[in-house]
Amino acid sequence: MKVISVFNNKGGVGKSTLTYHLSNSLAELGHKILMVDLDPQCNLTICAMKEEQLHQIWEDEDPFIEDFEQAFNEAPNIINSPRSIHFILKPTEDGISELAQLPPALNIANNIDIIPGRLSIHKYENRIAERWNGIYQGDNLAIRTVTNIRSLCKKYAEQNNYDFVLIDTSPSLGILNKTIISTVDGFFIPAQPDMFSLYGIRNIGSALEMWQKEFVSIYTLISEDKRSKFPTNFVQFLGYTIYNAKKYTKQGTIPNEYNLAQAHYQYVNRIPQTILEYIQENNYRNFTQEEISRPIGGSAIIHTHNTFPAMAQALKCPMWKVPEVYQGLRQTDSDYIDLLTQNGFEYNQGNNGRLQEIGDHYREFTNDLLIRINKL
Repeated sequence: MKVISVFNNKGGVGKSTLTYHLSNSLAELGHKILMVDLDPQCNLTICAMKEEQLHQIWEDEDPFIEDFEQAFNEAPNIINSPRSIHFILKPTEDGISELAQLPPALNIANNIDIIPGRLSIHKYENRIAERWNGIYQGDNLAIRTVTNIRSLCKKYAEQNNYDFVLIDTSPSLGILNKTIISTVDGFFIPAQPDMFSLYGIRNIGSALEMWQKEFVSIYTLISEDKRSKFPTNFVQFLGYTIYNAKKYTKQGTIPNEYNLAQAHYQYVNRIPQTILEYIQENNYRNFTQEEISRPIGGSAIIHTHNTFPAMAQALKCPMWKVPEVYQGLRQTDSDYIDLLTQNGFEYNQGNNGRLQEIGDHYREFTNDLLIRINKL
């Protein structure tokens, strides 16, 4: 089992959309996947489940987020149904005993489960900040607070035979993401072709260098037993992909290897050098500079999908399954289709070929990513 995160210091790059579609592509290739939404904006969760279902989960949890111990004494059976990631982390946040039984993850498709996000996860981030210095003294609760996200991923994987746990994160370089990124096995960056992504990569490289020094310092101060709660190796950078780039539209010519409009290509062309300059070689030690400079999957998923991601989110399926799911819902849940239509959703059968092509491209991207993950 590998724990992989999708991360960028810039928001709005399609990170959650990519995570969701990657999970579906991995599942179709026969892998069992758990998605964990640790972005307070919960975009990955919204891709995967209907809002009324999420609202019910949150509403049931509200008393537990206020006072977990008292609420659990009154309603212990709540753990028999899927719960948010903040609920599952709450005993650690409050410094009480861990749950004897983990709530089931929510199944959303064949081979894909999710632990939904929750807006209140910032409370757990605050607790990490309060306890951070205690790690250097080997304080058990501080170490548990920092390592519990990874520990939960491992426990769920052991119980459910997941091959991969995919964690979605916020764009922040704050202490929650420091904890997540520093304790997963690998991460990759989806980057838009603009100036902000170049600076985002620079910021991530600088942060990685600083975080690694902190964790190396921690490891030298704590006992071997406590060290075993952390991953054996510091996180590795798996690479990047361009996402939502504008395709060159003039007929008869291909201006560059990615078939991009020049305004976008000028930034894409600078990403490899930015990575080599700002991300340290020991953060991608299993890869050559040539490999890490090449986008994952080449140009497979580089170009914008226009309105297709919105269609997929409305139907709670990957883009390439929109035709199948739409037709199925027309027969089994016509009220939902009517609701989507009233809110401006339009499905055109003429897009079926393009949607299937997107599925092929995601499988190409996924196979290349798997090659990189296998080098960890």
